[in-house]
Amino acid sequence: MDIKENKPQPPKNSTLFFCGVVLVILLILNIFVMPALSQRSIQDATYDAFLSDLEAGKISEVNLDEDVIYYLEKTDGRAQVYKTGYISSDVDLVKRLDDADVVFNKEVPETMSPLVSILLSWILPFAVIWLLGGWLMKKLMKNMGNMGGGAGAMSFGKSNAKIYVKSSTGIKFSDVAGEDEAKELLTEIVDYLHNPEKYKEIGASMPKGALLVGPPGTGKTLLAKAVAGEANVPFFSISGSEFVEMFVGMGAAKVRDLFKQANEKAPCIVFIDEIDTIGKKRDGQAMGGNDEREQTLNQLLTEMDGFDGSKGVVILAATNRPDSLDPALLRPGRFDRRIPVELPDLKGREEILKVHARKIKIADNVNFYEIAKAASGASGAELANIVNEAALRAVRDRRKFATQADLEESIEVVIAGYQKKSRVLSEKEKLIVSYHEVGHALVAAMQTNSAPVHKITIIPRTNGALGYTMQVEDGEHFLMSKEELENKIATFTGGRAAEELIFHSVTTGASNDIEQATKLARGMISRFGMSDDFDMVAMESMSNQYLGGDSSLACSFETQTQIDKKVVELVRKQHQKAYKILEDNIGKLHELAKFLYENETITGEEFMRILNTKPRIAMNQEMSAKEEQ
Repeated sequence: MDIKENKPQPPKNSTLFFCGVVLVILLILNIFVMPALSQRSIQDATYDAFLSDLEAGKISEVNLDEDVIYYLEKTDGRAQVYKTGYISSDVDLVKRLDDADVVFNKEVPETMSPLVSILLSWILPFAVIWLLGGWLMKKLMKNMGNMGGGAGAMSFGKSNAKIYVKSSTGIKFSDVAGEDEAKELLTEIVDYLHNPEKYKEIGASMPKGALLVGPPGTGKTLLAKAVAGEANVPFFSISGSEFVEMFVGMGAAKVRDLFKQANEKAPCIVFIDEIDTIGKKRDGQAMGGNDEREQTLNQLLTEMDGFDGSKGVVILAATNRPDSLDPALLRPGRFDRRIPVELPDLKGREEILKVHARKIKIADNVNFYEIAKAASGASGAELANIVNEAALRAVRDRRKFATQADLEESIEVVIAGYQKKSRVLSEKEKLIVSYHEVGHALVAAMQTNSAPVHKITIIPRTNGALGYTMQVEDGEHFLMSKEELENKIATFTGGRAAEELIFHSVTTGASNDIEQATKLARGMISRFGMSDDFDMVAMESMSNQYLGGDSSLACSFETQTQIDKKVVELVRKQHQKAYKILEDNIGKLHELAKFLYENETITGEEFMRILNTKPRIAMNQEMSAKEEQ
């Protein structure tokens, strides 16, 4: 049986609306336009001219109003209506009109040329209707498929995919840095689209789909566009949320239309961003399975099974929540390859910075290695933002190029925000913040296996921080020992310990330190197996690892109570350790805090220089005087 494609028909509601608009226009034409045009055919005449025409026998019809005379004059086959004033003293007028065989009418026919009459009566209304109807229908058909919510029924399953034809994006693999492994896996897809014969000779088939997974900002979308740019084929790009509709079946229809277009333009690449929107695991909670998202997913699974991979249609998708995807979507034959796009390492960050630095004017002596080292944990998008912030800072300072200092300041902008110049600390608060930040740095410096101090500042930032201490690792570290984690917790508690030691009181400034120390201590006990009481038993599971991680305890309430006690014990032990370190080095604490109080910023070199010199005990009295202010 042949199945004919059903062409979309305009909905009945739009037809009724169109008819109503036409009716209103006709009424307006009849009430306002036609009379106005007719009035233009009546000309004014004098009473003497009226009498002359009457005597000449030119008047055929007349209408006597109370003070106006309308008369129809026919000459040379033409008819024209005139009006003139009525003179009541002319008592013989009626007799003379009667003698001239003039017809008395209640209304004198309004005359015009036959062509104008046909134009106004028939052609003009139908022309307006035709033009307006064409415009309305074109508008309706253009908007079909682009309407969301309740108007989704008018979209008729048309996909909203953006089509970039023949590498119009201009993005190549050379524009993507720091993801060498991902590029290597995708290069094979590009080679297949260029030379499918050598794969067919050996009987190999190209993977139907490749799933790009990784944290936000690592370049998943950029990699997909680079594949299309290298392959020089049409590129369909659509977000998973664009398949979501209010009415059941509309998302599935859009999936069918997308794959239909892809098959017509093969070889091509179809990229579905944020596929987890429609590809979530089916939980069976929808009534009768009649769920829009589930039907859309089922249609996507069917289309990926049904299309011919030998035509060169490659499906790429991106997500930062791979653990939430339906297993049927990830099986071989659908998304055959899972390509991780992780945060770049030190070398990758350096290469990414160089790629983005090509877009701006930059000094020749910029050390990208040092910038990459300081930007540990930054994604590709954040690194691009760092370079752009450096260029903006150079413009603000009225310089023609960005420098090393601009890039270093940009890292601080991304991490802690802009300098908040409007926030002026009191002398006492400034002193407390100085001791707090030096407490962090001094505890870190006095411990082994701690990252070196790179910078200390007490300049307030727009993210709410009154100051911060930046530590930069010498190289890349992917594993952390139990001792390193304990030292890190001690460093977090160093700020509060300095406040307790010097001022014998505490402030709210350590709130973020407390949060970080608690999170790290809980992870050591419940996830990393660094507790003798629980050994290598996982008490906590993590999900959404690419979105910061959501933790959930997988143990009894009694065990949770024990974990809480262990966390408190661990943090308290490291807090006491930090207090003892500062107490043993109180001279250096005073000296460094005084320097930071006066200069507001200490570089790593200045910190180490002061730390390695003999302590200046004599300043204790001076600092004590400031504390009393």
